[in-house]
Amino acid sequence: MTELAPQPTRRPRPQVMTLTPVAAERIRTLMASKGDGIAGLKIGVKKGGCAGMEYTMTWASDVGRLDEVIEVDGARVIVDPAAILYLIGTEMDYKTDKLASQFVFNNPNQKSACGCGESVQLEPAAGAEAARD
Repeated sequence: MTELAPQPTRRPRPQVMTLTPVAAERIRTLMASKGDGIAGLKIGVKKGGCAGMEYTMTWASDVGRLDEVIEVDGARVIVDPAAILYLIGTEMDYKTDKLASQFVFNNPNQKSACGCGESVQLEPAAGAEAARD
């Protein structure tokens, strides 16, 4: 019988995003209202807006092979693989004030934002490429 070579120890991957309890509660409520065909809220980024990039949120019916999944208290966020390097370390919150209720991204990779608050300038997380290997 041949012995298998020991597998190299992989470094733990950094968590892409965290959810505040308020954000998790809101996502869970929205998911419940959508019915059984929803796998989760998919988060991504795209080029656009006056600062260069915008966050995207859509309902996903399935989880892709390379998607990152964050589950908190029954809420499921699915992160698009193309957005992972821009979202590492991000906290997703849900804020309500007199004029609006909205999800808010507290992103350490955000370098600036436009005045209207719709777009941001993001850079990939420092050292994140090595952490994904």
